[in-house]
Amino acid sequence: MVCVFLSFIFEIVDFSDIAAFSSGICAGVLAIAVAVRGRRTLPHWSFMAGMAALGAESIFGGLAGRAGGLDDPGKWETLQLLAMSFAPGAWLLFSFSYARGNYREFLTRWLIPVVGAVVAPVGVALLFYPDLVTFVSQAAPGAPLMAGLSLPGIILHLLLLLSAVVVLMNLERTYRAAVGTMRWRIKFMVLGVGVLFATRAYSSSQVLLFHAANLSLQTVDSCALLVSCALIIRTLLRAGHFEVNIYPSHSVLHNSFTVMLAGIYLIVVGALAKLVAVLGGDEAFEVKAFLVLVALVALTLLLLSDRVRVYTKQWVSRHFQRPLYDYRRVWQTFRERTTRCIEQASLCEAVSRLVSEVFQALSVSIWLIDEDMPRLAFAASTSLFAEKGEQAKLAAEDATELIRALGAHPKPEDIDSAKGNWAADLRRLQPEQFNDGGHRVCAPLLVGSDVLGVMILGDRVGGTPYSGQDLDLIKAVADQTAVGLLNLRLTDKLSQARQLGAFQAMSAFFVHDLKNTASTLSLMLQNLPVHYQDPAFREDALRGISRTVEHLNDLISRLNMLRHELQVQAVECDLNELVAETLQGQEQTSGVEIVKELAILPRVRLDPTQIKKVLTNLVLNARDASGVGGRIRVETARSNGWAVLAVADTGCGMTPEFIRTRLFRPFQTTKQKGIGIGMFHSKMIVEAHKGRIEVESELGKGTAFRVLLPLGKME
Repeated sequence: MVCVFLSFIFEIVDFSDIAAFSSGICAGVLAIAVAVRGRRTLPHWSFMAGMAALGAESIFGGLAGRAGGLDDPGKWETLQLLAMSFAPGAWLLFSFSYARGNYREFLTRWLIPVVGAVVAPVGVALLFYPDLVTFVSQAAPGAPLMAGLSLPGIILHLLLLLSAVVVLMNLERTYRAAVGTMRWRIKFMVLGVGVLFATRAYSSSQVLLFHAANLSLQTVDSCALLVSCALIIRTLLRAGHFEVNIYPSHSVLHNSFTVMLAGIYLIVVGALAKLVAVLGGDEAFEVKAFLVLVALVALTLLLLSDRVRVYTKQWVSRHFQRPLYDYRRVWQTFRERTTRCIEQASLCEAVSRLVSEVFQALSVSIWLIDEDMPRLAFAASTSLFAEKGEQAKLAAEDATELIRALGAHPKPEDIDSAKGNWAADLRRLQPEQFNDGGHRVCAPLLVGSDVLGVMILGDRVGGTPYSGQDLDLIKAVADQTAVGLLNLRLTDKLSQARQLGAFQAMSAFFVHDLKNTASTLSLMLQNLPVHYQDPAFREDALRGISRTVEHLNDLISRLNMLRHELQVQAVECDLNELVAETLQGQEQTSGVEIVKELAILPRVRLDPTQIKKVLTNLVLNARDASGVGGRIRVETARSNGWAVLAVADTGCGMTPEFIRTRLFRPFQTTKQKGIGIGMFHSKMIVEAHKGRIEVESELGKGTAFRVLLPLGKME
């Protein structure tokens, strides 16, 4: 009955011309208004271009209806398709850039598809301009006009359908990424463009089904454009509608409502078309398909409505006597979103978004107390921008009083009912966005008696008062957030202490080495005026300067090991040959005996240059520890899938505590001339080869190092 009634209305009420011209004029006025008031950014330009294209298309559609297809058949229909070809690219750019603070990153990643959406439809329309429409006719007197389309014309509608789905997906992604007041600011813009392109998806799908454009569908498109203009005007009347900066994820939106609904709609309409063809035709088929689209759009609006979710949750809680919140899910979500936060700003942002979603509070802000001075610093908000938050700073006296008051009120407080300067200061920090958003609530971020900050909730959907369950959960979230903030602060202090300790240790070695070098040069300069004419003194001075320069260059090269990333260039080589090459020239070291015992080994995959550094460092350390008359044993062996390189000495040895706590740490050494980098760097090299170093030592008897390298291939 509904379908028959709607068909009857469309037959007796002919307002297609009025709808076409009024929607075209409205779209043009909107484009001009944004051009006059806008800031000339990409969202503004793309919105103006998209509205202008749709306005021109609607006006050409109205002229086509008035001509009735009798005067120069297809002229206005062709111009209508030409105007339509400019819409996909403009609106695709708008969907990528509107309300997104990182839209340039999205455009960079999607540059080729966006350029294709801009160029392809216009190119097809211009290239095949005279042949887009093949005929305009009526099946019977009084029946709607049908415009037959050529293959290029059908391709234009296919491109429009694909662009409509992508535009709706992008707008959905932006809307989902927005929270609180930011979502409220863009809601009607998203709804307006969504209604427009959902309707265009319907009309284009009809063209693809029948390979012809039913000109009566222009009335549906025109009405959708009028509704869209009305919703967009509602958005333009809200402050900051083009100033929202949302940062959606770059990942693909796997659970997109748009893709699901578009697929359901096209499947249902395709099934209806097949059924109609089998049954011999149905005059109300277009109306039925349109009702399917309207039902799906209405379902989407209900699913995305904050107010509907709140009322549904309350109804379920009231009638099924269950807790208002699924606490297990709330804490699981809290843990997932905050575990990887390593900075206070990211933690506060994650908590503010979560609190806004759980309690349906559009305005959630977190302010932290500066550790250096008594003041509140803006941390995160779902309604305030960082610039506005910084402008709302309190004076030092007011901040001190507020911090004291927060410590005296550990539980969540209604700051609209509370009296005192501290409540007035919090109200100023969190201004109301809606008159019917309910009272604002503050929750101090406390750890024991220490106040770390405050979280303020306001503008609750529907203005629903906070219940006891709400306040208890808010207190639990605030306490857990405070613990997370304290852990981050302590971690940061520990990191700074470690950095300072490393800097002090490195500075001590630098000072010691440079002091000795400076003393040598100073003594040389003092004797230079007296003994300059002595050739022996000049020769000794040159040797001293040469040794000093060599020492400084060696110091710089060793420190460079820590600055550059270790690169391993592994090749298959003979470890025994590598050992022989490295020890060549060191075997005749004065006062130290080097003994080699090299077993037969398969070829090992390693970096020869880096392993030579390890062996050289071990042998030099063994020589320094052994002294005159010492003995160094260098061995190779094979053991349980490892190639073993061992260096043992008869030197002074090391204590177990030194091996456990200091041996492989940078800037830790027992040698007077060392800087404690060699063993640290050697361990890095061996581990880069997927191997390990083992050490055994006994005071007064010597030390043995074993380097284990895998015989298999390095991964």
